[in-house]
Amino acid sequence: MLIKYIHREHLDEQKYNDCVENSLQSNSYAFSWYLDIVCDNWDVLVLDDYEAVMPIPWRKKYGIKYVYPPFWVLQLGVYSNEAIDENKFLTHLFNKFKFVELRMNTQNNFVLYPEFLQLKQCQKLVLNTTYSSILSKYRKDRKKDLQKAATANLIEKWNDHPSNLVQLFKNNIGKRTPNIKENDYENLEKLIAICIEKKVGETLAVYDKENKLVASVFLLKHKNSITKLISSTNLKNRKNGANTFLIDRVIFKYQKDFSVFNFGGSSIKSIASFSKSFGAETEKYPFLKVNRFPFLFGLFKSLKK
Repeated sequence: MLIKYIHREHLDEQKYNDCVENSLQSNSYAFSWYLDIVCDNWDVLVLDDYEAVMPIPWRKKYGIKYVYPPFWVLQLGVYSNEAIDENKFLTHLFNKFKFVELRMNTQNNFVLYPEFLQLKQCQKLVLNTTYSSILSKYRKDRKKDLQKAATANLIEKWNDHPSNLVQLFKNNIGKRTPNIKENDYENLEKLIAICIEKKVGETLAVYDKENKLVASVFLLKHKNSITKLISSTNLKNRKNGANTFLIDRVIFKYQKDFSVFNFGGSSIKSIASFSKSFGAETEKYPFLKVNRFPFLFGLFKSLKK
């Protein structure tokens, strides 16, 4: 079992992407074209002849390289086409980097380094049943919101221009998350455009009767799953049930052809509760957090800014 650290420019893209595509943990975020858009830099830990891979996003500040979780990437981690000892990847990672913050994926199972692992939550909804069956499991407040949406004559618009979603996000959620920089939004728009071009992504917008955008979402399509990568509502106009209507329309459209709807997930109680109110269940994934420069704690807090 030989694990090598391979720089991005020396990567065999075909073998790498094939490994991600055929892996037990396969998702959209690890493909080379995806990481090229969202990461400042990234390299890969590779097992033998691409039997398993672990992409590593990194930055450099004050002359120190560190691993960071890029915006618009919900999970990364180890990808393999069969069960392996994933812990050895962590050993190599920690030998290379002394500061690491990285979301792994729900299929990764690490037993070593428990002091560096935190369990985070995400939510998913099983879709392999009828829409009426899924709807029957909505919580009462979700059903009330759908009635509000009908009264407000909200309109769904598929394939709305991505810039409308990005602007809505910036004007609402973005104001609460100032660490998202303009370059991150530019990367997001580029990512959405490429995903749509590759037919692995789709936008859905909700407009009110005055043709004002009140909610929007960008969805990733991968194999049998749909994932909510980013969504936003108009925080000044949240009494019309728009956010519930938005998610309901996603479920209605995709429940026939896909098996799982990933809500993107959150350990934030209110967001998790909203996702679970549609009948979603909670999954857990490991989050790596390593700082072997405790005397430089203040410095490394600034790395993320």
